[in-house]
Amino acid sequence: MPKKVRIALDAMGGDIGASVVIPGAAISLTRHPDSEFLLFGDSALIEKELANHPALKAVSKVIHTDVAVSMHDKPSQALRRGRKVSSMWLAIEAVKKGEADVAVSAGNTGALMAMARFCLRMLDGIERPGLAAIWPTTRGDSVVLDLGATIGGDANHLKTLAVMGSAMASALFDLARPTVGLLNIGVEEIKGGDEIRDAAELLRNANLPQLEFVGFVEGDGIGRGDADVIVTEGFSGNIALKAAEGTARQFAEYLRNAMARTWRSRIGYLFAKNAFKAVRDKVDPNKSNGAVFLGLRGIVVKSHGGTNADGFAYAVDVGYDMVRYDLLTKINQMLNRDGQALPASPAAQEAVS
Repeated sequence: MPKKVRIALDAMGGDIGASVVIPGAAISLTRHPDSEFLLFGDSALIEKELANHPALKAVSKVIHTDVAVSMHDKPSQALRRGRKVSSMWLAIEAVKKGEADVAVSAGNTGALMAMARFCLRMLDGIERPGLAAIWPTTRGDSVVLDLGATIGGDANHLKTLAVMGSAMASALFDLARPTVGLLNIGVEEIKGGDEIRDAAELLRNANLPQLEFVGFVEGDGIGRGDADVIVTEGFSGNIALKAAEGTARQFAEYLRNAMARTWRSRIGYLFAKNAFKAVRDKVDPNKSNGAVFLGLRGIVVKSHGGTNADGFAYAVDVGYDMVRYDLLTKINQMLNRDGQALPASPAAQEAVS
């Protein structure tokens, strides 16, 4: 195991910024004491928060910048105003320079994607990144992508997403051949648009040794865990994600109201409190926070902008895991780039040695 995993944080990203990012990093550090951090942003705000977390302060370096990307900035605006000077850009650039193994931000998704793509560049042969996240299901967890990195996509793009998602699932879930399904409006072969049916044909004919294509998956199949990896283009993926998060909150509200309605229901809640807590934890979006941009020449993790410290800690954990499992090399090997794999990350190289 390497001595340290170096994590660059956009301390100004998200709805709240440093007051969530720093406590979140401190929580993650308790789970992964072999981490160290580069914290980019307003040094006065960062140092104020670090004063409450001496263990984190001891393994962190603060890099000051006055510029932060707004949650409302368009990607083009963020690039013009924040390139080379914003906390978001500098965190990503630290990965490019080899000063960090992964960058994590709760900032503007479009800006983060644009900056990461511009700064790190794409892997050879990949035109667009995919945003992949861990999705809790009734049988465990699945990887779902694209959750909104880009809109639309032809059959080749969907096939590439399938391969990259399989690499992530293989690393996270220790699967030799993850199952892959394409999100569609039905499981029949005649259902869906041309690009989805063409992608299915590509995946069937390719007979890739690193994944098992199981066909189409309907929307309700995501929660059932019908496949280890579920692939869709970014528009549908983002709608599915937001619908699932909204449904989870709606169900929680219904449950709270029902439990408070009568004295009998309140007593019943006391007896079933631990069971309700387990359900709440399972469907809490913060507990599955952290989506990975796949296809870049570096690892970048996107956290929910409105998450709390516990949620941000989970996003940092995802970044840590992606470094430990050497995601970049696994993706490149699965894409079979003429037998040439990308160099392993410094952390992974140290782990092998």
